[in-house]
Amino acid sequence: MSQNCIWPKSKIFVLLLLLPLISIAQKPTQPNIVLVMADDLGYGDLESYGHPLNQTENLSQMADEGIRFTSFYSSASTCTPARASLLTGRYPLRVGLPRVIYPESEKGLPDSEVTIAEVLKEVGYTTKCVGKWHLGQTKKEFFPTSQGFDEYYGLITSNDMMAPWVQTEVPLQLYRDENALDKKWEQSDLTKDYTMEAVDFINKSSKKNAPFFLYLPYNMPHVPIEASADFRGKSKSGRYGDVLKEIDWSMGQIASALKKNGVEENTIVLFLSDNGPWNFMSSRMFSEDIVKPWDAGTTGLLRGGKINSYEGGFRVPFIVKWPAKIKPGTVSSEMVTIMDVLPTLAKAAGAKPPTDRVIDGTDISPLFTGNQEFDGQRDFYYFEKERLEAVRSGPWKLRIAPFQGPDRPMNYYLKPELYNLNVDPSERINQAKDHPEIVAELKEKMRNFSIDGALYWFY
Repeated sequence: MSQNCIWPKSKIFVLLLLLPLISIAQKPTQPNIVLVMADDLGYGDLESYGHPLNQTENLSQMADEGIRFTSFYSSASTCTPARASLLTGRYPLRVGLPRVIYPESEKGLPDSEVTIAEVLKEVGYTTKCVGKWHLGQTKKEFFPTSQGFDEYYGLITSNDMMAPWVQTEVPLQLYRDENALDKKWEQSDLTKDYTMEAVDFINKSSKKNAPFFLYLPYNMPHVPIEASADFRGKSKSGRYGDVLKEIDWSMGQIASALKKNGVEENTIVLFLSDNGPWNFMSSRMFSEDIVKPWDAGTTGLLRGGKINSYEGGFRVPFIVKWPAKIKPGTVSSEMVTIMDVLPTLAKAAGAKPPTDRVIDGTDISPLFTGNQEFDGQRDFYYFEKERLEAVRSGPWKLRIAPFQGPDRPMNYYLKPELYNLNVDPSERINQAKDHPEIVAELKEKMRNFSIDGALYWFY
């Protein structure tokens, strides 16, 4: 060997000392994660989704700087089931929560389920939930702090779970961890209160040598809606517009906190809704003339809304920003679902979803980076409580259910409804008679989709 190729022993020793540091420096940094969920926000409520008056400029900027999805589906058209799916990556019926939980309910998110927070804690994340939980409160195992969250602050259930809207003896209180607070609260204070708590967590967590996960499910714009004094009467679209303006302001506060702490570049911020708007509320909500029929959002061009299996109940806004990875101004029409959030965040964090159970979601991170290898060909099933009412496969949606919406005749004979969502997202033209072969194929898919406890309107 040439003398020129021989390193002095001192240099080799220094190199050996530096190898661990080089290894650490080359290890990818885990992203921080901020997951924000609005309650009953409609597909057509945001500026970036076509609303002509609602002022949501911070969310528009987030869409401009990230990716906006136009075919994002919740797993349910009501609160509890959607939240169960978000945190577990599974259809609500698999989790045992296909219906809304009321204050006295002995049901809740089972301790055996594995949540996003638990998956992330396995790889070193600090975790906190701020806001509406609505996954059980009668047993300690149901609380956020037993489901992977280091800390919790918020209303344990919906903001309407009290008189005059719900007849219950259980007081609706704010909680800190597992403890109910002896603290008076107002509907108008909730959004700002949650936002300040969230910003405080970001400020503290950014100084630690560990990634953080913040889950921020707002109570608004679920009725009864209220905005704080700073936003009351400030929008162009009434009380509902005021509430959205405050949520949008909150997103601006979160963005500013991330930037101020120098963690914006490698933080994933996700914004979505649990289900569509409650545009046809039940009569109980109009007790004492507090809630008005117009205190609900809009589905835009979509039919239906909360508590039915048309597009307006399931398809909702979904915006993701991750400056380190996502190309600004991306728009995706790929069909993605609320159940995809867990496997996607697990992949980004270098964690692994549980392998001992069915995970219905899939990793959609290739869509963030423009990877053309993403295989979006899969089916989506629309459950109303325990009943499987519809399936989407490619552009086609088959629905077999009696309810066709308020002021419409009941479909007592269960005639199939077949829609091509690519050309008719409003579900106006039933093409079942023109494509009996597609009806038969999709009906068979519904029959073969096996979840224990599933019910059907047909045989």
